[in-house]
Amino acid sequence: MRKRRALVLTTESARHPFRASLPPHVLVMPKHDLPVKSDDQDWKLFGLSFAAFFTAFYSFIA
Repeated sequence: MRKRRALVLTTESARHPFRASLPPHVLVMPKHDLPVKSDDQDWKLFGLSFAAFFTAFYSFIA
């Protein structure tokens, strides 16, 4: 009573045991054409966070 198995049962890129046990078509990432975000979004968030922290900190001191 021999079981027939493929020589390679796991995907080399899936390092976690659960991901290695999944079939290959599950691990394929879909390619989306997402719009490119502008790079200044991070700076805007940093400036807003800095201003909010500064305002809160200054209001506790005053």
